[in-house]
Amino acid sequence: MIRKFTLEYLRFQKNIDNITEMLIGSVVMFLKKTAMFVALACSVSFAGMANAETTIQVGHGAADTYHMHKAWVKFKEIIETESDGEVRVDIFPNGQIGGDRELTESVQSGVIDMTAPVVEVMAGWDPAFSIPGLPYTFANRADALDALYGEFGDMLLNRVEDYGIKGLGWMENGIRNITSNVGPIEKPADLEGVKLRTMQVEAHMDAFAAMGANPTPMSFNEVYSALQQGVVDAQENPLGHIYSSRFYEVQKFLTLSGHVYSTHMVLANMDFYNNLSEKNRKLVNSALKRAIDYQQDVIASEELDQLKAIEAAGVNVTRLNDAEIGAFQKVTAPIRDKYFELVDTKLIQALKK
Repeated sequence: MIRKFTLEYLRFQKNIDNITEMLIGSVVMFLKKTAMFVALACSVSFAGMANAETTIQVGHGAADTYHMHKAWVKFKEIIETESDGEVRVDIFPNGQIGGDRELTESVQSGVIDMTAPVVEVMAGWDPAFSIPGLPYTFANRADALDALYGEFGDMLLNRVEDYGIKGLGWMENGIRNITSNVGPIEKPADLEGVKLRTMQVEAHMDAFAAMGANPTPMSFNEVYSALQQGVVDAQENPLGHIYSSRFYEVQKFLTLSGHVYSTHMVLANMDFYNNLSEKNRKLVNSALKRAIDYQQDVIASEELDQLKAIEAAGVNVTRLNDAEIGAFQKVTAPIRDKYFELVDTKLIQALKK
């Protein structure tokens, strides 16, 4: 009951976010901050109270047509079927509880049990979390998966435990590409001065500043309206997000820059995870692995069709050759070097294995 009340407050906060464009000033911000304060206070005060049945509360920021949401639905189906209904999974998609940063904090505080943010949002805790999201860190998807499911990925999963969170695995976000309304982006110079939405992550902003853009950080759930109203001219995301969030309705150009293999780290509140029975903990781990495998199958089947649909919607698609991609790699190399130097050498050695 208390967790439901807390979640309703967070969803109330989200509704306030959605009307800020129509309202002016400090009253709205006061309501927003008050809602979050009450929600977190309730979650701390009543953390010891439990529901009669085991319920796993999952929140994420993606659309309910996105492949990550489909993976969470598969997770729910497996859990509820194989537990014979003893465990229920509630999913809150579409940023109902907030963006990746708020969702991560909600897992940390126990407001919800699980989420899967883009890993870079935790870079404020530890610069190591920025490494997977740096431009051209990975040569391709296969290279990224080898690293994330090897020593490098395990080291990152272990680091998050310092913050009261259990790292359980990796869900794909996708290969990020640039969309804009300013014309085809064929070289870094084409981004000069372009207001491009970035995540609220320093390394992300540094990378696009190096490409010549004017980085404009904002939450994902604000991007569509910002593009529609001309607050920003460009953004970058995987095809799955561009399609499921209908960015093709408000962007005229897409460049297949492939500059980042973007990944979500699956997180669970540490107390929640440790307090599961051994049987249910094994079920959560097994269901998550199968859901991630299912997500890879969905991505493989959807990606080409999504690109075709985006083109059919009238978006001009630019496909870069190796030399053109090399120009983007060159201007962002100092950013990779900068952030590599901020973390211990063992992590970078594991990345390069």
